[in-house]
Amino acid sequence: MRGWLRQAAGGLPRQFWFLWAGTLINRVGSFAVLFLSIYLTAERGFSQSQAGLILGIYGVGGAIGTLGGGVLADRWGRRPTMLVAQFGSAALMLALGLVTTYPQIAVATFLLGLFAEAVRPAFSAMMIDIVPERDRVRAFSLNYWAINLGFALAAVIAGFAAKVDYLLLFAGDAATTLITATITAIFLTETRPARTAGRKAGHGGLGAALRDGNFVVYLLLTFIVVLVVLQHLSTLPISMLADGHTAATYGMVIAVNGVLIVFGQLFVPKLIEGRDSAKVLAVAALLMGSGFGLVALAETPVVYALTVIIWTLGEMLQSPSNAATVAALAPPSLRGRYQGLNSLSWSAGTALAPILGGLVLQRAGGAVLWGGCFVLCVVAAVGHLLAGPARARRAMRLRLAQEEESAPAQATA
Repeated sequence: MRGWLRQAAGGLPRQFWFLWAGTLINRVGSFAVLFLSIYLTAERGFSQSQAGLILGIYGVGGAIGTLGGGVLADRWGRRPTMLVAQFGSAALMLALGLVTTYPQIAVATFLLGLFAEAVRPAFSAMMIDIVPERDRVRAFSLNYWAINLGFALAAVIAGFAAKVDYLLLFAGDAATTLITATITAIFLTETRPARTAGRKAGHGGLGAALRDGNFVVYLLLTFIVVLVVLQHLSTLPISMLADGHTAATYGMVIAVNGVLIVFGQLFVPKLIEGRDSAKVLAVAALLMGSGFGLVALAETPVVYALTVIIWTLGEMLQSPSNAATVAALAPPSLRGRYQGLNSLSWSAGTALAPILGGLVLQRAGGAVLWGGCFVLCVVAAVGHLLAGPARARRAMRLRLAQEEESAPAQATA
């Protein structure tokens, strides 16, 4: 057991563990957005459509925040971007719990999304800066594990807090965000690579990243998978309700996802160590497609839970491999921008997945929806296999360029 723990978590930089601790603390306190739709309808008396619009406004703010945060992380620095975003989101979280009118809530929610999501590209860029390439899959797996553990604990704690007073949700979320910001202020140092006279990669804004064909193709393939995976939050519960199951049953079935990740994610790095990332991503896409495709045949809670297990295994393979691939494709001076665009693909998927899934389910039925999910993931798997060699060559060129740049500095030292 001790040897396995050393393999899973040993040898990572000290600053990584401060980032990891901040992730866990922040996720344990991620109450407000999780319960926002319930708060708006049950406590404030808004309609379901009004609540849905507020959640959409949060998504719009988040999309802008990820792009802006990525650019600032490269130009301004990882640490100052994180500090502004964290302190700002803490203040806005508390403000959201205090405002009462619909326009006030809409403005506060938009600004909260802007600040809360702006931290993600800077956070990911800092992690890439400090963790050597050979350890990045392990590091991202550990961080993904912390996210899911924190999310599971947050759901339980938030349920009890909401019974006492909904304001506790916003105050608790703001408090944990402040703790995370304090960790950033005290324990984290700036990691943005210093610009050299010959380096021009940091110029050109987001266009510099969008001109990278390998990366754009990768984003499109990721977006396809995101459209499928996020059906578990929208059309999956609708399908279960149509089969006569209750919301509580859906909650128990979807909980399998979190339990499996918490207990199994730390074994993933050893499983995929040394393997071609394109092949890992292709297998992950096929597993996710198979899991969602089998929903077409599911009727009982046990079979639904089996489908969740299958696509969760794919998700567990996909998450660290995705993060490591984006890291390998990004020049050091553009890491924030690349992470921002990667986050944007998830934000866009979050907005479009329920809309597209709902339309297909309503007009064509479950068989077409879930069969279509399988086909989309097959397309993504084939795309990863075809694009993988070009991505690998691009990553190798960047690695060699970085080694050439660091060689003179090491010789001088």
